[in-house]
Amino acid sequence: MNQADKITISRIVKVNHAGEYGAIRIYRAQVWVAQFLYPEIVTFLKETLEHEINHCALFRSAMPERNSRPCRIMGLWGNGGLLLGFVTSLLGRQGIWLCTAAVEKAVHHHLKDQLYFLKDKDLALYSLIQDIQQEELSHLQHAEDHITVNSPWARLLTRSITLATNAVIWLSTWGDSSKMARSLKDNSNKR
Repeated sequence: MNQADKITISRIVKVNHAGEYGAIRIYRAQVWVAQFLYPEIVTFLKETLEHEINHCALFRSAMPERNSRPCRIMGLWGNGGLLLGFVTSLLGRQGIWLCTAAVEKAVHHHLKDQLYFLKDKDLALYSLIQDIQQEELSHLQHAEDHITVNSPWARLLTRSITLATNAVIWLSTWGDSSKMARSLKDNSNKR
């Protein structure tokens, strides 16, 4: 494996760890608000939070072998996640479902690109991401099943969350996320 691939793999682990940290903060804020306002969805939020805590620990443990370390902008991930979780939960159940769906959909696209990149380069990380992706897809499906609005505010919220998620992913990978997406698209067009 060449040095550029090693750097990209290091960045993949770093951004995934940071993303899980941000997700932990989103769900913690949502659990806090939901326990007072929407107690019927707290069980789902707590289960999802436990998944994210486990994912974060798995990516953290994958760092040393790949010469990776926590992201320099963890504060942005953490504080942004906390603010996003708090604000969306104050918008109601639909705010929570829209937030979950938007974040998980953006993450799914990045994980798909990462799996494409890793398939012949790091089988252990490939397998780890593939397992985590299944849980993330279940979060996405659950949220989408509960979305009942398609209003202008809902579309604006979804686009804003997707844009913010993609922006912090790009910042955390120094643009490698865009390169992987382009590579995947270029190879799909060649078929």
